[in-house]
Amino acid sequence: MINLESSFFLVHHHGAVAQIAMNRPDKANGMTPEFWTELPRILRALEADETVRAVLLTGEGKHFTGGMDLAAFAAIASLFEAEPARAAYALRNKILQLQEAFTAIERVRFPVIAAIHGACIGGGIDMITACDLRMASSDAFFSIEEINIGMTADVGTLQRLPKLIAPSVVAELAYTGRRFSADEALTFGLLSRVSPSREQLMTDALALAEQIATKSPLAIAGIKRNLAYSRDHGVADGLDYMATWNAGMLRAEDLMKAVQASMAKKQATFPDLLPDDSLSI
Repeated sequence: MINLESSFFLVHHHGAVAQIAMNRPDKANGMTPEFWTELPRILRALEADETVRAVLLTGEGKHFTGGMDLAAFAAIASLFEAEPARAAYALRNKILQLQEAFTAIERVRFPVIAAIHGACIGGGIDMITACDLRMASSDAFFSIEEINIGMTADVGTLQRLPKLIAPSVVAELAYTGRRFSADEALTFGLLSRVSPSREQLMTDALALAEQIATKSPLAIAGIKRNLAYSRDHGVADGLDYMATWNAGMLRAEDLMKAVQASMAKKQATFPDLLPDDSLSI
């Protein structure tokens, strides 16, 4: 049975689009210890639902997220009370677990669209860089905040952000921790669009997700997988992987549906992928 109950998130369905909303508005959606375990669990549950074709990631309240909550920092800091070598080993494992929460965004078959308003700092940057698309309202602001608390960002920003925007810009932002606006983020290429208000942002993001959801889910899964593969491999390897993917996944049914709908100037409808009955949440 698919379990979407969460102490940190709200999950809404808009037809084939699921919305995962961080729901700790009184604390700027700070990422508590529960955040790190519940996000990948919800993503796995949604992936097991064959009717879900796109996901919106949002934040309730004034801000998208203020990053990692102090409670999570306190739990990690307690490791330093142990013998140094063992503490280092445990800390490394903890960081790997935190990294996995955002890698889960990349791993699911459907696009995840971050709709950002207000603050998106610290862990928020790590999270949105793992998303497929990023949109923001004009009031959004961003910061690679970790340098301002004396640490190096360690759950994805320094690895993913240089693949999205110019490395020299990443270096400036990471070394200084300065805040940058939605308009700057759009200029950098981090965002695909900026909406004038949070309300318009949600309308625009949902419309984009719904548009994606009308496409062949098999083709969408192929695009996501091949974009991720090509990011981390050379062109020759990416082309070889693409050829192998389509040799196995390209089928006449979706092609014919798309062509016939185009000729008739209608919207094609595509069947869902098969359900994952093996998943037990």
